[in-house]
Amino acid sequence: MTVRHPVFRRVLGLSVQEWALVGITAIWGGTFLVVHTAMQHSGPWFFVGFRFFAAGLFAVAIFWRSLRGMTWRELGAGAAIGAAIYGGYGLQTAGLQTIDSSTSAFMTAFYVPLVPLLQWLVLRKPPRALTLVGAGLAFAGLLLVAGIGSRGIHLGEGEILTLISTLPIAGEIILISLFGGRFDVGRLTVVQLFTASLLGFATMPAVGERIPAFDPVWLFAGLGMGVASGLIQLTMNWAQRSVSATRATIIYTGEPVWAGVVGRIAGERIPPLAILGAALIVAGTLLSELRPRRSNPAGDPGDGAPEGESPDPAEDPDPHGSAPDPDGTELSRRAGA
Repeated sequence: MTVRHPVFRRVLGLSVQEWALVGITAIWGGTFLVVHTAMQHSGPWFFVGFRFFAAGLFAVAIFWRSLRGMTWRELGAGAAIGAAIYGGYGLQTAGLQTIDSSTSAFMTAFYVPLVPLLQWLVLRKPPRALTLVGAGLAFAGLLLVAGIGSRGIHLGEGEILTLISTLPIAGEIILISLFGGRFDVGRLTVVQLFTASLLGFATMPAVGERIPAFDPVWLFAGLGMGVASGLIQLTMNWAQRSVSATRATIIYTGEPVWAGVVGRIAGERIPPLAILGAALIVAGTLLSELRPRRSNPAGDPGDGAPEGESPDPAEDPDPHGSAPDPDGTELSRRAGA
């Protein structure tokens, strides 16, 4: 007998948390074009500092009541995540000065198969065979996407910065998987946003970047991105407690697709070969995270799952008992522009 979830819990097969992830994934896709436009009026590190400062103020307005009880461990966890956000978003923003938003989005998607590979390198947790195949497909897709502009596989500065940004983005995912369910969501969100802002502003004198002349483009883009960043970080820290890694990854792979649609509407054109590369990246992303269905001869609910699902620590209803996935496929978080 099939057990159906109540209508108020699932709509069109998705839970409230999953629909929330769909919504922020679409927002993420649009942020690439917003940042790309803002880079014509502002330097990257000022913009990163400004947008996350605005995001931090937005988060404080929501969570100010819970900040009084912040612990040193929460402060350290939030600062670690914030440093990863700073590195990932900062390099990605710098890359958007010279490459199209669609190119940036599809190249950034390489972080997904990179997460289990990074855990293999750092934590000595070998990835599954499908992960290696997916990483190979994504890498091949990267070479095709990077060929935009008849430059072959020669990477320009923007492409190189974007590729490097996938490393701290992958690190951010791992850190959120470790800390997201162990500490207060509001405190963690506020600390990580202000940390990213502080580091962004601090980078300006180091790279010789000046405060830009006032322009409503970077002002409204930064404020809008700040509010969006605050909502996104809050939503992810909340939703990652109950959405499985497999289902979340399927949702997140739509982000570069959204970016491509928005970029196309704005007039960006992607050559056919690059479109093929984008498809390989999305396919590699899915393949690296999806798990084969396990048989359950013993009837143990922990050993089997419905088709397309798998047992996953992210499905643990206990928000304080989550742990990283030993296979390196812990909930993968999309990191937009």
